[in-house]
Amino acid sequence: MMEPKKVIRSIDEKMGFTPEIMNMMGEMNPELFEHYKKCDDGIQQDGALPAKIKVLMSLAVMASQRCEPCCESQLRSALNHGATKEEIMETMNVIFITSGAPGVAACRKALNLLQGEKGHDGHGCVPGRRK
Repeated sequence: MMEPKKVIRSIDEKMGFTPEIMNMMGEMNPELFEHYKKCDDGIQQDGALPAKIKVLMSLAVMASQRCEPCCESQLRSALNHGATKEEIMETMNVIFITSGAPGVAACRKALNLLQGEKGHDGHGCVPGRRK
């Protein structure tokens, strides 16, 4: 079984940051990390689809679920995987078509990242302090 701290480092390397929820989960349920890592590897690594496309797909799914911190996390990951502003805005069009205005509204704080504004710190799915 992989040590939670190693999994968190691996996630940080792939996403470019550590979602705070990972620190919490590592402390509360280290066994869950093995399952999470297998799933995460499928999204964060190139396969039949490039990782960037899979992360943009994840952004659309999180928007449909109306999870604002998750949208911010996925947008950060998309940027880290090389997504352009144009690719992100095209993803916003898909979100609008499939999830309507509420889905796009869930990305409001995430879109601030494209304008150079900092996101939240330390809760939910957004970047947090490493322990």
